[in-house]
Amino acid sequence: MKAAPFEYVRAESLDHACQMLVQHGDEAKLIAGGQSLVPMLAMRLLAPAWLVDIHGLSELQQIAIAEDQLVIGAAVRQCVADADPRLNSAVPLLSRALHWVGHAATRNRGTVGGSLAHADPSAELALSAALLEATLTLRSERGSRQVAAGDFLIGPMMTCLEADECLLEVRFPIWQEARTGSAFEEISARHGDFAIVSAAAQVGVDQTGRCTRAALAIGGAGPSALAFNDLARRLVGTRLEDGLLRDLAQQVAAKVEPTSDLQASAAYRHHLAGVLAERALLGAKRDAGLSS
Repeated sequence: MKAAPFEYVRAESLDHACQMLVQHGDEAKLIAGGQSLVPMLAMRLLAPAWLVDIHGLSELQQIAIAEDQLVIGAAVRQCVADADPRLNSAVPLLSRALHWVGHAATRNRGTVGGSLAHADPSAELALSAALLEATLTLRSERGSRQVAAGDFLIGPMMTCLEADECLLEVRFPIWQEARTGSAFEEISARHGDFAIVSAAAQVGVDQTGRCTRAALAIGGAGPSALAFNDLARRLVGTRLEDGLLRDLAQQVAAKVEPTSDLQASAAYRHHLAGVLAERALLGAKRDAGLSS
């Protein structure tokens, strides 16, 4: 199939893009990399009357360190983010997650903000944002507002973006622990396919090897990426013993409510959630320099 007819306009500025969204409302869609939107247009799952191209806007292209946050503009291509040395040093979990995103060709075009705005429950960047409790800045003619990742991702392919809003940037907290370890685990039919289930974990430890901070999240096992950081805080003060990590992984798996589809049954996803959560926690522990 081919996309339904539409009008195309290249936004001259972020204000211009916001004006187009106000003018055309639900009939307009923003496009940057197009790796999610174009296939949906081709299958006529979406048929907007207007496409507003925002990829060339400099306001959406920055990568910067601001105090204790890594700031990534919404239109930064995934390959550009992955190649930036600040990413691996400040928020290494993002580098690990990006290696699982599609294939090289899709990462060459796909954008960080586009993946988040698409809100696929299996998306690696959505999982990372949920785990790290990232903050997203949304812009419209009415002004700007900041939204926590957990409030931004509200369901499968659903976000809190209003029809006149554009995602401006994402702010990922930079952990200030003495040592930090992170890990990302995923099972898919083939590398680069959508994840059946994924898990990400990050831990911080002090100089004596005691946990000072912990986070854990699961993707593909619910309507959106699910962070279980409240449960993960039970690890604080421990030495991250393997049995403790295994128990936490099973507690998390008991809380997910996956569904069945052509890729996997709900029971298999439930099993994978526990297995991958444990792998991610153990991997984060090793990455922090602790042995089992």
